[in-house]
Amino acid sequence: MITGRKTLAWPRSFRFKLMVTSIVCILLPAFITLAVYNMLTKDTVKEEAVSQAHQKLELVDGYVTNLFHYMLYIANNVQNDSEMNVILKAVAAGKVYEGVNAEYEEFTDRSKITNKIDNMTVLGDKARVTILLKNGTHFANYPLYEYNPNLIREEPWFDRLNQLRGLESFWIGTTPTVFYQDKTRSPHQISMARTLRGGGLTPYGYVIVTILEDQVSSIFKKLQADQETMLLDAEGKMMSHPDPQRIGEAFPYAERAGKQADPNIIRFEGESYIVSTHKLSLTGWELVSMTPYKKAVYKLNSIFSRVFMIQLASFFVFLLLFVYLIGTFTRPLVRLGRVAETVQRGNLEVRSNLRGQDEIGYLGESFDQMLDRVKAMISEITMTQARKRKAELAMLQAQINPHFLFNVLNSIRMKVMRSGDADSAAMISSLSKLLRMTISQEKNAIPLHDEIDTIVDYVKLMNMRQKEKASLVLELDRDTLMVAVPRFFLQPIIENALIHGLSQRAGYLFIGSEQAEGGIQIKVRDDGQGMSQHTLGLLRTKLMESVEKEEKQHAPVNKFTSMGLSNVYERMRITYGERFEMEVKSEEGHGTEIRLYIPRLEAGDDV
Repeated sequence: MITGRKTLAWPRSFRFKLMVTSIVCILLPAFITLAVYNMLTKDTVKEEAVSQAHQKLELVDGYVTNLFHYMLYIANNVQNDSEMNVILKAVAAGKVYEGVNAEYEEFTDRSKITNKIDNMTVLGDKARVTILLKNGTHFANYPLYEYNPNLIREEPWFDRLNQLRGLESFWIGTTPTVFYQDKTRSPHQISMARTLRGGGLTPYGYVIVTILEDQVSSIFKKLQADQETMLLDAEGKMMSHPDPQRIGEAFPYAERAGKQADPNIIRFEGESYIVSTHKLSLTGWELVSMTPYKKAVYKLNSIFSRVFMIQLASFFVFLLLFVYLIGTFTRPLVRLGRVAETVQRGNLEVRSNLRGQDEIGYLGESFDQMLDRVKAMISEITMTQARKRKAELAMLQAQINPHFLFNVLNSIRMKVMRSGDADSAAMISSLSKLLRMTISQEKNAIPLHDEIDTIVDYVKLMNMRQKEKASLVLELDRDTLMVAVPRFFLQPIIENALIHGLSQRAGYLFIGSEQAEGGIQIKVRDDGQGMSQHTLGLLRTKLMESVEKEEKQHAPVNKFTSMGLSNVYERMRITYGERFEMEVKSEEGHGTEIRLYIPRLEAGDDV
């Protein structure tokens, strides 16, 4: 019974379905993507292009080496085949066929040799094999009307064969094709030779294996679309090339490649080429490939593009599968979401009516049960917050608008000036400026320099009221002066610093500004009496908890009050939200420092 219940419960579990679907639809394409990117390295395009050029040349080297090994294999078989060597040594020693069956025996021996040669070449690439004995006897796997094997003795390299020792091979290289039927197909041929020796040191014959040059160049032509490949001899001359007319020419870039800073890249006639070389250990010849750099890069880019498209298609397919399966499993959530949207638009009477034994069923039932309470809470919170914001903004931003008082003060200032009392006139002038700032309410945001000017006038007024004056020090980054800030956000801080920090005695006030990431930072510092750590902790707590005014009345007497700071903090948080930051540092007997981070106003922000 327990097993049966678990079996029925798990398939109905939304969590189980979501987990399985996530594993299949997310991890599988992630593994495929990882495998693709592991196969295709992400090195620089230049290194990758050079690497691919080397890889292509190594591939060519494999085919060419196999072809030369095939020639070597034929020569080795001729040299090591005991039956052939018995016949060849006897013929070279002047064996005379006598008797009634003389012609048949001679034919049989010759057939054995030619059959063995044919068997060696029947499964591989086409190769012309010539066995030439000292006495002029010869064996070959081609018709004599195509070429007379004795003409090999007239070749300029033939005398060098007698200098070979043991199993040494002589790679003759590229020469004009001597076989009549093959001249039209390939004008050049490549040959190698070995000596046939008996018990002594003097050879009794020679074996020459020849292939057509186009058997090598055909390998090169497979890469002709974007890569020029050639075979060079020890002197740097072309032995094999897709263009047979260039055979015999010297490789034109060998000297240039040695002078380049990067030997893999050469520049010729305004175009860069990737040059790859590979020496053939078997022959001492060298394979060289030249690839236009632009074509190599283009091909690599197309590879990466195709890989990207494969990834994109793979992720798209699995995304569709994931969306389909998740959509099927979470269809009840769609209904629940629509109900939530209806509630968000203000209709709290709607219900989801979702029921079931899985998580979604429990969620729908709980959601329906909470809608009544949510309706009441939303209504209450909306009304409370609206009243609170209006009250706070009215309290923090409301300013007296006494036009008549401003005009009267201007009249008084002019009269005092005429009477010669310059100090009183200056005091009235500063007060008038403050009133002008209060009266002018066309906009709530002003440049920082206007706010600083207001603070300067305010400090002048305060210095005229008290016996000992406080000095104001300004260090303002000029790039911050035009940043828009809320009106009168510094005045409560300066007032607290003068009244509670300096306690109306001499001291200094410091205001600094500098640019910060995404906004500006303002520092306000005084050298007053500061606060104890306990008082500072209470202040920070009140700022974080947005305390009400009645709670602020319990602040310690003769200490730095949080009234002005709380007003500033509340107003700035209303304006900027959580982007605004304020930090208070203080030490008893060593003054107080307040740091404010003010983010720059974005389009649509209102102060």
